[in-house]
Amino acid sequence: MNEAPDSSEGKPIRVAIVEDDRLARDWLHQLLDGTPGYCCTNAFESVERGLHEMAKDVPDVLLLDIHLPGMSGTEGVRLFREKFQKLQVLMLTNYSEEDKVFESIYNGACGYLLKQTPPEKLLEAISDAATGGAPMSPGIARMVVELFQKTKPPVKVEHALTPHEVRLLGILAQGYTYQGVADMLSVSINTIRTYIRSIYEKLHVHSKSEAISKALRGRII
Repeated sequence: MNEAPDSSEGKPIRVAIVEDDRLARDWLHQLLDGTPGYCCTNAFESVERGLHEMAKDVPDVLLLDIHLPGMSGTEGVRLFREKFQKLQVLMLTNYSEEDKVFESIYNGACGYLLKQTPPEKLLEAISDAATGGAPMSPGIARMVVELFQKTKPPVKVEHALTPHEVRLLGILAQGYTYQGVADMLSVSINTIRTYIRSIYEKLHVHSKSEAISKALRGRII
């Protein structure tokens, strides 16, 4: 079994699970609780229930299945990251679907593993995610590299954003909510909304996701 991860405070890595397959969910639960240095805080069968219940006990890492009843894991990543800003989300799937991989990463997932990953490697990936890493199964990592090799370098877009607006966009791109940004910058949420309206007008967009996408593609942030 995998050794317990290092921790200056001696605390285990706290992990939650969102997986609709009961056998898989129970197996992951037992693996985590049966391994020193890890513990399972909770296990849910859907994104909707996880979003509602997890606030009672927010973990360090979330193992999130891609294909779920109701809202998919790919869509759920963004909501989990907006609601629990320090949470690291690690996707689990049976398939290395290219569109799902990149959509999940774009929405805030820190890593992407195939479910057939051996238990020792899965535990290592959880530890890696908890300490700021971006673990991926080898086949998925190769797919990511190949995509970037085929993609032309983006052309930097000229814009009229102020340095403060660029900074604000960069913070939003990290998954922070408007309230989270307001708290970070010590301003009111209404002030943030005023900046956001200005950003939308200058970039000719109508939503936060559009603004972030355009800023990333245009190398503004």
